[in-house]
Amino acid sequence: MAAWPPKGVLSMRKTVFFIVALFALLVCAPVVQAVQSGEWLSLEQLDRGVIVIRHDVTPGVKTKLMIAKEQGKYTYTLSPDKLEEAFPLQMGNGDYTISVLEQVGGTKYKIVREAMVPLQLANGNAVFLGSVQNIRWSETSQAVQLAKELTRSSQSDAEKVRAIYDYIVGTIRYDEALAAGDLTDYVPDIDRTIARQQGICYDYASLFASMLRSVGIPAKLVMGNSDYVSVYHSWNEVYIGGQWVTIDTTVDAGWQGNGAAAGMIKDASRYFAAKHY
Repeated sequence: MAAWPPKGVLSMRKTVFFIVALFALLVCAPVVQAVQSGEWLSLEQLDRGVIVIRHDVTPGVKTKLMIAKEQGKYTYTLSPDKLEEAFPLQMGNGDYTISVLEQVGGTKYKIVREAMVPLQLANGNAVFLGSVQNIRWSETSQAVQLAKELTRSSQSDAEKVRAIYDYIVGTIRYDEALAAGDLTDYVPDIDRTIARQQGICYDYASLFASMLRSVGIPAKLVMGNSDYVSVYHSWNEVYIGGQWVTIDTTVDAGWQGNGAAAGMIKDASRYFAAKHY
């Protein structure tokens, strides 16, 4: 067995994935109320477990989106370069609190918009088919067109997964230079990864999930820790044959690059998830 972590398969050296879980101070918080689609929050994709945020980010002001449900919480950075961005409600059915926060100094943020969104999905896997901020794809994406070509002759979901997996593991290489840089607020771009044929674990997982979702296969991008790598990591869970299985294209690409064999489906007990997207 290859030594761990495999050569060329080092996860991010920066703690880019440590998303802010708690702000030191929240001020000027409005009363939370259930909302309909409006100027800043669109519910047009709610039947798929996705919301769309339209917020004009003030230049130079760090702006966050916080999505909370009971004890669960996901925090994202809103980009000043995007007119709108989509985000998943992946913590199951129930009431979600959606908050837009602006930095007022250091770790202090104020809530500038807030609303409650109720979610009731008949199929909970629907949320893992959508295009969202860190798993962004469209029918015109080069990666999506490639996914359709790779799976054109596939007779089952398992064959589709294998075709896309083989392409990524055999083509995309780990980008050591990118991993060593400043990855604060880094968000994957699947067409950039395809064009450069390089990426970090976040890119691998986003590309795999996007390509699978585009051909109708539910897929999660997962962040956490693994026995296979020494630092924070990203991998995928994929819905095949009525069950979720663990697949790690980053590790397997490194293994293959070193001439070692790797099984596509991993032992889930060796992975410890912190976040699912």
